Amino acid sequence: MPELEKAILVGIVTPRMRKSTVEEHLAELKRLAETAGALVTRSFLQRVQAFNPATLIGEGKVHEIKAALAEDSAGLVIFDDDLSGSQVRNLEERLPGIKVLDRTGIILAIFAKHAVTAESRLMVEVAQLQYLVPRLSHAWTHLSRQAGGKGIGMNGPGETQLETDRRIIRRKIQELKAKLEKIEGARERQAERRQGIFQVGIVGYTNAGKSTLTNRLTNSNVYVKDQLFATLDSTIRKLYIGDGKFILLSDTVGFIRKLPPHLLDTFKSTLGAASNADCILNVVDATAPDYLEHLEITHKILEDLIAPEIPRILVFNKAETATPERLEELRTHYPEALLVSAKENIGMERLKQTLIQLEMKNHSAKQNG
Repeated sequence: MPELEKAILVGIVTPRMRKSTVEEHLAELKRLAETAGALVTRSFLQRVQAFNPATLIGEGKVHEIKAALAEDSAGLVIFDDDLSGSQVRNLEERLPGIKVLDRTGIILAIFAKHAVTAESRLMVEVAQLQYLVPRLSHAWTHLSRQAGGKGIGMNGPGETQLETDRRIIRRKIQELKAKLEKIEGARERQAERRQGIFQVGIVGYTNAGKSTLTNRLTNSNVYVKDQLFATLDSTIRKLYIGDGKFILLSDTVGFIRKLPPHLLDTFKSTLGAASNADCILNVVDATAPDYLEHLEITHKILEDLIAPEIPRILVFNKAETATPERLEELRTHYPEALLVSAKENIGMERLKQTLIQLEMKNHSAKQNG
């Protein structure tokens, strides 16, 4: 078994943020780092009035992190906020020999690790290249320095190579997107063939238990692991409801906070099954301390994908491990929601009957329409 890469995490508290919120974000970043294969040795939290344009954090904190890296024999620093190309360069200069990543970078590392199908691999490659373009500059600074010229009109070999590389990368992105469009076209043709069959899109925050719920409803074996983004590809399974009829359940990639727009755009095609669904199953981890934020993030993403008239079922999963206080809170504020445990098969029959009733209503409406 390979030795885990040791990492230190960095979070920033601004005047507009609560410390507890940033601590929750750092706890999630720790899970992301562990999913990517890192061993987190410690975390740093810094209060700032505004982000430092050079290094995001203050110089004093950079020195403190440098000492901690040496003490822990760690070679990786992960920031919970996105870093610009110049900030990465400045931090790497101040932390020689240390790899510097931000939240998006670590998410991409997980995506690359978990991509299985040709489509998800293409999507990951597009996302990685889009992430790389604005961060390319620091790779060529040594060539600019070798050119010897400074000031107005300076255009050394480093800058020339940089622009060449950017063009190559943008052309590669276009080629990959063209391949993705072909795959998406094939999926749309498949979706057309499934018209007339009631389709349910399963969505929710990453690690809410969507795959476990899909397995329980359909007696199938969708890959399940207690990791963030354990699966990237949407999977479609049949839920048999009697008389030779079935409902199609589509389990999609999980959502997460601070997901950059370009990353979401790249993976929107995996959510295509949800956008074409007759019903949305929004699965939420009932035990998550920040479940309200999970609900908000999912709602915002669905606004761009799902027509408002499509019925939605709110399902709080993992109810078997939720505290009595949390369960009471959920029943009070979300009386229409279903409380289930996919793992322990609690409340699943009621959920199944709810889906069957919606299918019958949908079928009746189509016949009468």
